[in-house]
This record gives sequence, structure tokens and C-alpha cells, in this order.
Amino acid sequence: MKRDTSHLSSVWAERMTKVERDQAFPDSEPRDAATLMLIDRSGPEPKVLLGRRHASHKFLPGKFVFPGGRIEPLDREMPATGDLHPEMQRKLLERVTQPSPQFARALPLTAVRETAEETGLLLGSKAERPPSVPGEIWADFAKAGVVPDLGQVYFIARAITPPRRPKRYDTRFFTADASSVAHEIAGVVGPDSELVELIWVPIEEAAQLDMPTITGVVLEELSARVENGMGHDLPVPFYFMREQRFLRELL
Repeated sequence: MKRDTSHLSSVWAERMTKVERDQAFPDSEPRDAATLMLIDRSGPEPKVLLGRRHASHKFLPGKFVFPGGRIEPLDREMPATGDLHPEMQRKLLERVTQPSPQFARALPLTAVRETAEETGLLLGSKAERPPSVPGEIWADFAKAGVVPDLGQVYFIARAITPPRRPKRYDTRFFTADASSVAHEIAGVVGPDSELVELIWVPIEEAAQLDMPTITGVVLEELSARVENGMGHDLPVPFYFMREQRFLRELL
């Protein structure tokens, strides 16, 4: 039986609205970004991978987050196996200024690349020969002989940072199963890295960690998505602020 979250939509949006936010900064356009929530469903309860940011970072110091970052031009050019599910592509291109298939596929590829950069975990499948990559930011995949697989990734949520914040992102949250990790680079996480530690934690327990509000809200969205079967046909929640209030609409 599918879990009905319609009665919780206003609760989650209200929680984000109530969080104290300093909106005293010059306004800016949000940058397109992507985040990956790696999930392990091999045990009795699903676990997610979270990383703790270095305490010296100006942005979210010491917080537990999912790996992610802004889209780069070369993400549009990276080859991949598998295609985006048509429903996933349609949802990724809703409410986008310049929609294109290249932009849609670049978003999950950004999440995969950022995960590799921040955790050393390369998602995809092993290739018989090293893939041809568009530039240095994808070089680790060529060295490891790993090709990203778009069929392994699911679109879970989207959220835009409120206006007049120091950094603004239009972030797409994706998930993939831990079994999609094809290679691991040692030594990426440590005391002098962007992420100082990685932990696997049950979804229900993860919300107790020190994390940004949107991370906790999207964790609940992920939990509901897992219970409902992860299908691409399921609606994707979109969080954004209008007139000083967060809204949750479905794509």
C-alpha cells in the first residue's frame, strides 16, 4: 500500500518557513545544482550515506549533508549508459527557463560527479575500455574505467534556496542504490577534506543529526518514496518560497 503524504505537505513546508533565516543579503539568481542520496537497502532497514562538512567551511560548517554541488558545462557532455526515464526527464524540465534533453541528463550526472569528488565513490558500471571524458573534472571515471548509468538514478525532490541568502541554489535531489557504486577512490574523505567523515545511518535516525532543514525534509521525502516503491511515475515535490512562505508543489 502506498504511503499518502498529502497531509504532511503543509507540515514540511511550514517547518521550512519557520526556520530562522537571515535574508539581509543582496539578492541573486539561484544556480542549478544536484545532490545524491545514496541508499543501502540490503539490510532490515534502509540506510543513507551522509557526510560531515569541515568545521572551517563558511557554508554549512560542521553540518551533515549529502554530496552535491552546482552543475558544470562539461556535465552536459559526459557520456553515460542508459537513458533518463521519460517521466524523470519530463519532471526535470518542468519550470526550467531553457529546457533541453542535454540539461536534463546533466543534472543527475552532476550529482554523480560531485559524489565522486566528495566521497571517492564512483557510480555506474565498469567498461571494457576507459570512457572518453570531456575534461579533467571527469578524469577519475576514465582512470577507473567507470561509465555513469542514468538508469540507476531516481529524481526525489527539488528545492530553491530563499531569496536574499548568501548562496542560492536550485537543487535537484537524486537517489541511487549502494549497489551502483562501481569503484572507490581511497583517501578522499579526511580531516583536511571538504567532508571529514562519512556515515551510513538508518533514514529514521538520520534526522537526529545536525543538518540543514531542507536535508531533513528531503530525508522524509526519500523515506516515503522508498515505501511507495521508487517508481518514476511517482510525483516529485518541489519546495520554493513565495511571499515569505515555503510552498510544496508536485511535479
